[in-house]
Amino acid sequence: MKEVLAVIRMNMMNQTKKALADAGIASFTAQFVQGRGKGNVDFRLLRGAEEGYEEAITQLGYGPKLIPKRLLTIVVPDQQVAKVVDTIVSANKTGRPGDGKIFVLPVTDSVRVRTGETSDLALNENV
Repeated sequence: MKEVLAVIRMNMMNQTKKALADAGIASFTAQFVQGRGKGNVDFRLLRGAEEGYEEAITQLGYGPKLIPKRLLTIVVPDQQVAKVVDTIVSANKTGRPGDGKIFVLPVTDSVRVRTGETSDLALNENV
């Protein structure tokens, strides 16, 4: 089993959720987080970019602010990791800084509380 952590833009959540569901991955956890990458962010530009002003989008990257993001946590069997990663990348790639990051971590076990099932059985979404 693997845990896929994906940090994505706030405005990409709905299309990411739909893409994951279309790929057969319906179960995940989403959290509101704040952070930044190598670049700095000017919130005036961020607001302009969110409103769709192309000039703000192209200038985004100045000012030492944390910006709101979404953190997705998805635990899947090993054979589904590539599908999850590819789905998240295709749903979020714009080619601009801030598209996000994906991390894949090992998971040693899982337990479904309701039934006591463990390992990959606890991840089975048909139960």
